[in-house]
Amino acid sequence: MVFAVVSLVTALAAPGAFAQLAPVEPASPNAEGIRDSYLFVSIFVVAIFVLVEGLLIAFIWKYRRQKRARFDDGAQVHGATNLELVWTAGPVLVLAAIAAFVFVELPGIKNVPAAGASGDLEIRVTGRQFYWQYEYPNGVIAVDRMRAPAGVPVRLVVTAPDEDVIHSWWIPALGGKIDAIPGRVNETWFEASREGVFRGQCAELCGAEHARMLAEVEVLSRAAFAAWLEERRDEQTAGTSELGQELWEGVCAKCHGLAGEGGIARRIAGSTILQDPEAVEDIVRNGRRTMPAVGAGWTSEQIEALTTYLQESPPSGN
Repeated sequence: MVFAVVSLVTALAAPGAFAQLAPVEPASPNAEGIRDSYLFVSIFVVAIFVLVEGLLIAFIWKYRRQKRARFDDGAQVHGATNLELVWTAGPVLVLAAIAAFVFVELPGIKNVPAAGASGDLEIRVTGRQFYWQYEYPNGVIAVDRMRAPAGVPVRLVVTAPDEDVIHSWWIPALGGKIDAIPGRVNETWFEASREGVFRGQCAELCGAEHARMLAEVEVLSRAAFAAWLEERRDEQTAGTSELGQELWEGVCAKCHGLAGEGGIARRIAGSTILQDPEAVEDIVRNGRRTMPAVGAGWTSEQIEALTTYLQESPPSGN
């Protein structure tokens, strides 16, 4: 008990202790509901901890041996009907209060805003080893960093390819975790209240490079987002977008190294295969030996973007 108390006091005394114990500052209504639920439950947790530990210390002090002989029995206390009723009814009331609060908050956390809401946006989120792919309604594709407008409900359709493994998409400031399960579609949402970059992580152990499967949501103003989406669509169609670099850094480099120097996968810097678009397409679509088919299902625009980037900026190995 003493160790627990000392540990708690030490933790609370540390710089930024509350920020470490509580959820991050919410930037979406559903994330705010999660934080409110956490704080509401924490009130009871702390109160019960203080009550139980306080009573334990009080009873230890009150019924200590004092001058009584070591092997003599202590004072015999029998029966306390009212006390027994209190400690039976108390936890029931506490659990009922928590359950009622959570059930009130849960719809706002879980339920995706109704389709067709004014200005809403749907983005398809696909989790793959070891990157996140985002697809917008106009065909724009992004890797690892999602862009979204502030003040607009964003519906996320989350899944993973049949041949992949389970991932979990999680941006704490924008809501709870949602699993990306092969062959299954889950949905979640957020409505960012302010502009900025919000970071997260795949929250399901998914393989050797799980720790590098990071995720970001860059929230822009509505005008800036609309301009980015249009510009990205034009560039992607022309084959000169940033998509090729995103695919290299977000998909290939996590295993082969940013400069192709090798990592958990072989060194590919200087390989003639990288200059052969057909060979690159075959490898990313179908895999090779222990390498999974990281690009199975990619569009022709994605393949073109990657091969163009590799020809223009071949990895040097340095």
